[in-house]
Amino acid sequence: MTAQANDKRADDRRQAGGAGGGEDADRATAVYVYGILPCDVEMQPGFTGVGDPPGEVRLVRNRDLAALVSDIRLDRPLGGADDLFAHEQLLDATAGVVPVLPLRFGSVLTDDDAVAAELLDANYDQFTAALGELDGQAEYIVKGRYRDEAVLGEVLDENPRAAALRERIRDADPDASRNGRIELGQIVSEAVAAKREEDTRALGDAVSGKVTASMVRPATHELDAVYVAFLVAADQTERFSETVSRLADEWQDRIEVRLIGPLAAYDFVGGAPAAGL
Repeated sequence: MTAQANDKRADDRRQAGGAGGGEDADRATAVYVYGILPCDVEMQPGFTGVGDPPGEVRLVRNRDLAALVSDIRLDRPLGGADDLFAHEQLLDATAGVVPVLPLRFGSVLTDDDAVAAELLDANYDQFTAALGELDGQAEYIVKGRYRDEAVLGEVLDENPRAAALRERIRDADPDASRNGRIELGQIVSEAVAAKREEDTRALGDAVSGKVTASMVRPATHELDAVYVAFLVAADQTERFSETVSRLADEWQDRIEVRLIGPLAAYDFVGGAPAAGL
């Protein structure tokens, strides 16, 4: 992805605001901020972001930092699935080319001058250090989900009590077997949680030496097997991907594995401040 600051467009926007009714026109729009980049990037025109209608994406520069922004209308609320998708898609596409610090969804400032002064200049040291740490790095997510019958079979094979309960309630009246079903459910849930910890450790061991950092994400489903974010250097990406692919082949009968990325480093930016009106 490339970018080029367009000072003329910013001037045209300010002039249009003045011609359209002074303070009322100024309040009609604001500047949505997606993330922070090094300033020495160029951007092809035509990228759009959040909002209805979506604004054209541009850069606001200050010293050697730049903010990836677009204009939004203040009378159109944000927060829909399309807006969130546009926010993440733009950041992820950018992260594939240059280091980017993603800001939280919904970061908005009044105008370009506020972006330059209140965001970029006020956080210059923090942003510069964080971009240096992310240079040449991208985030990848490894997410795996247990195959239902496979993991249940493992639990029943490994736990005699669970196997006995399964046989007892198989053809029993649902009301009469309620307590047994509850107990079996608890046994299976605890066993899956233990397997999740074990398989997450196995994933970490497999990619050790091929990643810069990792962050275990909370499970989002009872059958989640692994859900880990990794920060990976560009020169390790191939080795990392091959390792995950081999592990996915080993686990294919019990876990369905997905590798997602490259992404913006959402899990590794350490609290880049949000911007707000």
